[in-house]
Amino acid sequence: MISRYNRLSLLTRRALLGGMGAVLTHPAIAAPQDTVSVNGRTYRKPRRPTIVICVDGFDPAYLEHGLKAGLLPNLAKFSAQGFAATARGVMPSFTNPNNTAILTGTIPAVNGISGNYYLDTRTGREVMMTDARMLRCDTILGAMSQAGVRVAGVTAKDKLREIMGYRLKNGIVFSSQKAKEATRANAGIDNVEAFVGRKTPDQYDPDLSYFVLDAGAKLVQTRAADLLYLSLSDVVQHTHAPDEPEAELFMSQIDRRIGRLVQLGAVVGVTGDHGMNDKAKADGSPNVVWLEDVLNAQFGPGAVRVICPIADPFVRHHGALGSFVRVYIKGDKSRLGAMMEKTRTLPGIELVLTGAQTAKRFETPAEYEGDFAVISSRGTVIGSAAALHDLSALKGHRLRSHGGLTEQYVPFLISAPLNAAYRARAQRGDIRSFDMYDYVLNGVDA
Repeated sequence: MISRYNRLSLLTRRALLGGMGAVLTHPAIAAPQDTVSVNGRTYRKPRRPTIVICVDGFDPAYLEHGLKAGLLPNLAKFSAQGFAATARGVMPSFTNPNNTAILTGTIPAVNGISGNYYLDTRTGREVMMTDARMLRCDTILGAMSQAGVRVAGVTAKDKLREIMGYRLKNGIVFSSQKAKEATRANAGIDNVEAFVGRKTPDQYDPDLSYFVLDAGAKLVQTRAADLLYLSLSDVVQHTHAPDEPEAELFMSQIDRRIGRLVQLGAVVGVTGDHGMNDKAKADGSPNVVWLEDVLNAQFGPGAVRVICPIADPFVRHHGALGSFVRVYIKGDKSRLGAMMEKTRTLPGIELVLTGAQTAKRFETPAEYEGDFAVISSRGTVIGSAAALHDLSALKGHRLRSHGGLTEQYVPFLISAPLNAAYRARAQRGDIRSFDMYDYVLNGVDA
């Protein structure tokens, strides 16, 4: 079956574009035999504009509620006329690991990124990841740009910009968080605010995500890019459940803009980096296991150091509290077994693994794991020491966060139907969120 998005007539395109000027007919961009190989996979070059969107914090509950309430007509069309499934992301279920996995089509053990934040065991320094120093392989965007494809990446969170732009040749990459700082020299584009039509949003404004999608539409409309990656922010999902008015408005605005991209003739794939769950007690206070405090009380002051890999520059809405932490033992390592057993007895703890077990099970770089890792249950978060976390900015909201096994699953939606080979592949089983470029480039016939 040919998707209605592939049958849009010139007249229909003109009607959809309204008064925006020239109609975009998007002739074939690349011959089907033109391919690019990166990280063990081969991808066809895009034959019409192709966009992957990562909706940060895209828990399946937001999609389910929005569809049931009739708030997401465009994503409903994806489900009915294209392809829809639930995919499994990488662990820990945080922003950096999953965006990097999608951008590279690989697991953290290959690409090197297994957290937003890590402990450099050589120096003892805790390091925020805002650059591409730890990236171990090429990105799909970078490889495509090296092969002559016009590529662009727009991210809400500036911390992803350097990874997104890694080895980009003549590409465009910028963040809405720092849009006003983008120049042709550092971003491949000048005057982004004028290009999009408004000022740089505040980093905690929902417009941070809308700006990304509006920029993507302009890049397609002006024929500036044929392969795009658009990554949003999860500020709204961290503070509002799917059925709250703020979340409904946010998702409906996202849906409207996704529909606009399809109207412009693009193949659009939509997935997420992680899910999102309520992590508060009945009284509304955060449901936290202060693991560093607990272990130091039992095994002596300074016995352990707990690192929360969720920590990033957008800390206000989650207080650096997630459902996955790494524990480093100071001094006597013979206490490892006792510490792990103590941790397993704590309410809300789902899984405790040694560093080696963690690296093997979740396919992460072993050298970035601690002595052991701890994963909490659906309704619990783990902190280091209570004195190190500032929760005042939650402002009365129930804590919503992610990082655990229950936040690994995200929607996986494509605007056009899959070809027979990829339909059969999807039916065979486990779809990973980082398969998205494979599906939209190889699984959709233009």
